[in-house]
Amino acid sequence: MDRKNEELKKKKAKAKLGGGKERIKKQHDRGKLTARERIELLVDEGSFDEIDMFVKHRARAFGLNKQQFPGDGVVTGLAQIDGKPVVLYSQDFTVFGGSLSETHAEKILKIMDIALKNGMPIIGLNDSGGARIQEGVVSLGGYADIFLQNTLASGVVPQISAIMGPCAGGAVYSPAITDFIFMVKNTSHMFVTGPNVVKTVTQEKV
Repeated sequence: MDRKNEELKKKKAKAKLGGGKERIKKQHDRGKLTARERIELLVDEGSFDEIDMFVKHRARAFGLNKQQFPGDGVVTGLAQIDGKPVVLYSQDFTVFGGSLSETHAEKILKIMDIALKNGMPIIGLNDSGGARIQEGVVSLGGYADIFLQNTLASGVVPQISAIMGPCAGGAVYSPAITDFIFMVKNTSHMFVTGPNVVKTVTQEKV
């Protein structure tokens, strides 16, 4: 039993590092907090109950099968703020730039479902470059499911979005249909899409 507990501790410690110490340092150098640090500041101390901490993506194309990170770029769970229950997700920019994969989307959808069934506010801490392009339409399908859940939750439970960094594409479409959006001065940006996509499609440089 002690050996299993030790293994679990090691797995948790690895998961909490996200994309690794070097990427965490880069995040701090940009004046940004990590996904977990943001949660710690937001919720009541000791109240966060994480869900799907060890989940990894299922993609194999473009060498993704050799790049596996526990949690797959988003921390999800239940917590309390001022004693009131909430569900929340916090995207981890240290893992693939916080990009959304099929698994990443499934984690967000799970807590949204919990919120709808229990009448709890949904809080999203967004720090993502958008869809994980390597997964193609599967990733885009994940966004479609999230948008649907946003509309189903509208008028039923409060939906609150915080833009914590440069977000593009699907990473801003979902916040745009939530009830409240908060941004960080000089750090947050919301783009319909990135400059490279605009140039490819319209031949215009922005």
